[in-house]
Amino acid sequence: MFFSKKLKKIKQIKHCFFSRRNGFSKGIYKSLNCGKGSKDKTQNIRKNLNYVAKKMNVEKNKLILMHQSHSNKVVEIKKNNYEKKVIADAMITKMKGFAIGVVTADCVPIILYDVNNEIIACIHAGWKGAFLGIIKNTISKIKKISSNNKIYGCIGPCIGKKSYEVDKDFYKMFLAKSRNNKIYFTNKNKMKKLFNLRKFVTDKLVKANIKVDQIDRDTFAEKSNFFSYRRSCKLKQKDYGRCISTVSMPELN
Repeated sequence: MFFSKKLKKIKQIKHCFFSRRNGFSKGIYKSLNCGKGSKDKTQNIRKNLNYVAKKMNVEKNKLILMHQSHSNKVVEIKKNNYEKKVIADAMITKMKGFAIGVVTADCVPIILYDVNNEIIACIHAGWKGAFLGIIKNTISKIKKISSNNKIYGCIGPCIGKKSYEVDKDFYKMFLAKSRNNKIYFTNKNKMKKLFNLRKFVTDKLVKANIKVDQIDRDTFAEKSNFFSYRRSCKLKQKDYGRCISTVSMPELN
């Protein structure tokens, strides 16, 4: 379990970037696999999510996850839609007693909290979602609900720059969008570049005036702590687990 130093000081919220430890899954999914989209046994995923709900101190039907598809779609969770299937890559809510969560296996989990307006958000930011504007869209949606925002954020464990090899086409696509994107790449060899996804995402948050801190862990490199899509591909495994990151505003007693 990993925590943001900044968010931990804020009494109105509870958050956690969970590692892959302390769960019920076996084999390649060992142990806290929270990916409903994985091929893990349903009962194990259910037990894992129940464990997370308990740790977050919410009822299990009030731990809300998304069907993620690397889009730039943001959904506000309200009383009338929290039980429906959420197809999005970011969620925001003003509801207390609910935990909203994001599952990742190399992509960037981001947790936000607007202190002035009591709005929580979680974002699934892979390269595609970040490239398509998922961060900007989430912040816009928060600002649409209320102005005079003071937003704090934490960027969780994700694939590190040293581990993220990309080809020249990937590099050219980023440069075609903006020449400034050059700063996020370094040369690995003649064919491959290394991409700094964490910095790419961080800069988007900083530009939006969000006070950010980091849990600077590399999901690819730290096998015992995190699931990794890329590592699973490299090891030729048939599937991979997902770690969960979540935030809630507890109900006041």
